[in-house]
Amino acid sequence: MIRKDEAINVLGDALAPCSETDPVTGFFRDGHCNTCVEDNGSHTVCALLTAEFLAFSKYVGNDLSTPRPEFGFAGLKPGDQWCLCAARFLQAHDEGCAPKVRLAATHKRALDIVPLKILEEHAET
Repeated sequence: MIRKDEAINVLGDALAPCSETDPVTGFFRDGHCNTCVEDNGSHTVCALLTAEFLAFSKYVGNDLSTPRPEFGFAGLKPGDQWCLCAARFLQAHDEGCAPKVRLAATHKRALDIVPLKILEEHAET
């Protein structure tokens, strides 16, 4: 049985939803950036996607923008909110194309990979 980690955000508060409607995000597809030990990618950073980030992600081998109807995936577009893998977010930061993040909806486990200072630099205002 998969058990979710405690739903606490990087600010120490209850984890807010990232995207509860189209598209529904999260490792558990529950709209939150919840995680667990089985979530090897640590899908914990709630990001506001940009065209630049989507192009970068596709370039490095994770095409999030192309629809995959066989998996019920319509593809993501700029403006969508999505739970990103923490390591991919950090990689995008290092390459200068990280999207904005919603700190209230970013799981505390993201801090295992991404320093809070970097998340704060990209926080939505």
